[in-house]
Amino acid sequence: MFIVTRVRFKKYLVKRIASCIGLLCFYCTNAISSTEAISSPITLDISYVKLAQQQAPGVSTLFKKPEDSGYMGAKLAISDSNTTGKFLQQHFTLNYFIATKTTQFLDYLEKEYQQGRRIFILQAPSAQLVQVDHWAKKKPVLLFNVSESADELRNSQCLPSVFHTIPSNAMKSDALAQWLLYRRMNKVLLIQGSKAEDIQLATSFKRAAKRFGLKIIDEKQWDFNTDLRRSAQQEIPLFTQTVQDYDVVYVADKSKAFAEFLPFNTYLPRPVIGSAGLEALAWHSAIEQWGATQLQNRFIEMADRKMNEVDFAGYLAVRSVAQSVHKLHSNTSDKLIEYINSTDFELAAYKGRKLSFRAWSRQLRMPLALVHPHALVSQSPQPGMLHPITELDTLGFDAQESQCELSR
Repeated sequence: MFIVTRVRFKKYLVKRIASCIGLLCFYCTNAISSTEAISSPITLDISYVKLAQQQAPGVSTLFKKPEDSGYMGAKLAISDSNTTGKFLQQHFTLNYFIATKTTQFLDYLEKEYQQGRRIFILQAPSAQLVQVDHWAKKKPVLLFNVSESADELRNSQCLPSVFHTIPSNAMKSDALAQWLLYRRMNKVLLIQGSKAEDIQLATSFKRAAKRFGLKIIDEKQWDFNTDLRRSAQQEIPLFTQTVQDYDVVYVADKSKAFAEFLPFNTYLPRPVIGSAGLEALAWHSAIEQWGATQLQNRFIEMADRKMNEVDFAGYLAVRSVAQSVHKLHSNTSDKLIEYINSTDFELAAYKGRKLSFRAWSRQLRMPLALVHPHALVSQSPQPGMLHPITELDTLGFDAQESQCELSR
């Protein structure tokens, strides 16, 4: 009896050892194959292409963005990505080109494409982005818009090939409107400039005001050529005088030709928001939470200035690509596009939560900082804002509101 039991035990032991050896071989094979995939060196060239714009006349040098805005953020992202990439045998490079004419801008893209480059970060106005989107049709290219905030590109004039890392006007307007609702400042005096970009901002805020139940008690357009450095204290109180009382002044002046003269000069002592006073921005030097201080310090050390939101948009564009390459261990543009536009994609971006792109408009959803020149006041979405999927979609055009059908 003892001998029989012993023989059975030996057979059982041999089978178990054989099974374990088989599993070990299987896992070793997969591990080797996975290691080979990871250890295969990957190099990825990214092109940053800017179409230079003339500065608006009459704008103070205090409010002009640095010429290298956007590019310096992308450059820092390349450095950060290579820090991680060196452990995965991945290396990223950045080419920088400034075009002065639209034809030169488009020709450079085609030249780069013919040389094998597939990823482009674009700093250009709306009209040129539309042209680039037509050029990119049926091409395996990954494009990022880091400077144009026009709502049309996310709502009516949809761009299938372009991902937006700069927030839209609608996102910023909604961020401010939510704060006004939260603070119960319901009556708004709206002042806008006469330029097309100012009218777009005002239109965007009107939509947000209607969406969140705010009342615009009066609308005024600033179209004077007065030198406000000498006459602001006399002219602005008269200009902001209204029949009805108001809780806050919203100003739409993208180039800041007059907006910065409104705070402390309004007829009624009221806060100013929009293009001056309290602004909604993707990034500001006052942001310090969630590791942002380290990012701010690295940028200042590299660029010798503070990071602005166009820099941050450039940073997010490069990091979106690099993080996808880290995850997929591939530099194939088709695979990267598919992954970035999927629900699996999440981007860590010093915002306290992971960011992702809206499938219907290619807009990067993100919290927005509400800041004045030297401090962070709040962050939108505001507390209590609800959404069936994510409260980040309470900022800007939601799937049901957008006319874009890029994912439908």
